[in-house]
Amino acid sequence: MFFSSGSADLTAKGKSVMDKVAKLLNANSDIKFMVQGHTDNQPMHTACVPDNWDLSIRRATTVVRLLQKQYGINPASMMAAGHGEYEPVAANDTPAHRAQNRRITIVMMPQLDQFFKLLEKK
Repeated sequence: MFFSSGSADLTAKGKSVMDKVAKLLNANSDIKFMVQGHTDNQPMHTACVPDNWDLSIRRATTVVRLLQKQYGINPASMMAAGHGEYEPVAANDTPAHRAQNRRITIVMMPQLDQFFKLLEKK
């Protein structure tokens, strides 16, 4: 999927998907969003990455840096966060399922002033 096991580097498929996402985000430059990193449940511990929490955040920051540096997206529009292994989309019982959990999600952040303007109209 997006990342190999234990890695914060995007796979070729992940980069291809991010190219499409970046085009959408650039076309809607007023959108603020959060990139959330996720991991499978395989224990992680290296000298640089102590656990899955840290790996998930590194995955999110890999994506925000790519969006900023390669696609010119305003860094003030982005936020990075990590969920570790705690929001799986598949069981972690097979290599294929674990691969599905090594991902990022992008959450659009509503601007409260726009939200309140909508409420006032009603």
